[in-house]
Amino acid sequence: MKVIINKSILELVDGDITKEETEAIVNAANSGLRGGGGVDGAIHRVGGPQIMEECRKIGGCPTGDAVITTGGKLKAKYVIHAVGPVYHGGNRGEPELLASAYQNSLRRASENVINSISFPSLSTGAYGYPIDAAARIALKSVIEYLKEHEEIRLVRFVLFGADAYRAYEAALPT
Repeated sequence: MKVIINKSILELVDGDITKEETEAIVNAANSGLRGGGGVDGAIHRVGGPQIMEECRKIGGCPTGDAVITTGGKLKAKYVIHAVGPVYHGGNRGEPELLASAYQNSLRRASENVINSISFPSLSTGAYGYPIDAAARIALKSVIEYLKEHEEIRLVRFVLFGADAYRAYEAALPT
């Protein structure tokens, strides 16, 4: 599914983010940038040790922020490591931190003259954020950013499985 926002395309696909050919892919990272399971583990496995070496040099990233490394052996030239919040019921600033993780990922893309970026669904795996609420926050954050920043031409949400795709599809304003 595709929609046009300003001069940009926002797209939803069901797939594997490690196979994306956008200039950058976003990693659902932890604050220590230590690698892990899920999307994070898959990106490090496919991308190779160069990504982890760069993460070690950076040292860490606070929740709600994002940092950038090269893409190692991935098709994407860059990996933007975004740290979403662990969900504790939604009353500890989780919505704002999740929105910030998406916005800061897009800022890193703009700062590095990246015009295509692929996102996973941040915080909805091991961090436990309910997918329906996370999808609404993710899409609203990205749409708001694209309305103000024409330099990013393609934002693709690469969703793992039909349930995630349906949640994002339902949350996408048409």
